Amino acid sequence: MSALGRAELEVLVAEATVDAYGEDEELTGLFTMLEEHLAMPFGTTVLGVEVTVRGVDLSEDGRIVAWCSRGAARQKIGILDLPMPTPAPDGAEWVEAYRHWAG
Repeated sequence: MSALGRAELEVLVAEATVDAYGEDEELTGLFTMLEEHLAMPFGTTVLGVEVTVRGVDLSEDGRIVAWCSRGAARQKIGILDLPMPTPAPDGAEWVEAYRHWAG
């Protein structure tokens, strides 16, 4: 369940997409907000494994992905599939806004 209400999420999405024309530009706006506001690195658990989220990127298939690492291993994980730790890092509301936008 989202910590933010629907109206609050819609305000964030509107802020990120205010100058966007079309879905591609909306995605870019949300990615920019994540890149600027999500405090990284931060740790989380993916499939029972502790990982460190080092950054975000736009994938070729039109998704926002998180660059995760554990030791020398590196992997991109779709941010929609990324569990947020408790407490969530600063800027995690932008992940919620992206999830809301993506439906």
